[in-house]
Amino acid sequence: MRDRIRGKMQEDEFQPWAHDVPRDTLASVYPDGCRDVLILRRAGQRPEVRLTSFDLRPRLAALPAGTTVQGYRLRPGARIAANALRAIEAQPDQAGAIIRNDLALSGDADHAIRALCRPGAGAAAVAGDLGLSLRSLQRLFHRLDLPPPDYWRLLARARQAARHLGGPSPLAAIAADCGFSDQAHMTRELLRWFGKTPRQLQRDGETLTLLGQPALGNWTGEQSSTR
Repeated sequence: MRDRIRGKMQEDEFQPWAHDVPRDTLASVYPDGCRDVLILRRAGQRPEVRLTSFDLRPRLAALPAGTTVQGYRLRPGARIAANALRAIEAQPDQAGAIIRNDLALSGDADHAIRALCRPGAGAAAVAGDLGLSLRSLQRLFHRLDLPPPDYWRLLARARQAARHLGGPSPLAAIAADCGFSDQAHMTRELLRWFGKTPRQLQRDGETLTLLGQPALGNWTGEQSSTR
């Protein structure tokens, strides 16, 4: 088993972002394999700190007008303790430093998540590469309060397909390249995770932009200013 990674994290272990809400908004949030530390500020109120959970399906988040959101998107699989969240609530301007010092990541879970994002990856094969049985890998994720291995594998595949939809490739080719059995299989999975068919996503540039932000299977580049 690899050593647990903790403290003094690399800069890419979280990505800061910010969003101002000029009017009452229902913001679309899509599964991305990440948790975000959110600092919500409203006029005349104390800052509120939240830690998002792992989404299993699309949802709408109500944001009142005048809200300012400072977010810190954590690397897929990274965890942060409740006492760190309390420290952020007491010193919100120090959130980045607190997260950097307190973020924890299991080396085995990080390796497994990265491997599960590869096209055609199988949970049993990934477990074998780590010297574990599939059941042991499942127990590892459960012990760390992370979704099971298939969550990461299936969501990463759907996100990879969504990122290809903005290009010229035919849908059948995208399905094959991303490891789906056929185009119909890809359609079912995109509906499951994002609530839209491939054709609907191709016509929805805003959603494709959201799905292209750094997250599971795409932890590189600049963080967009909206969630």
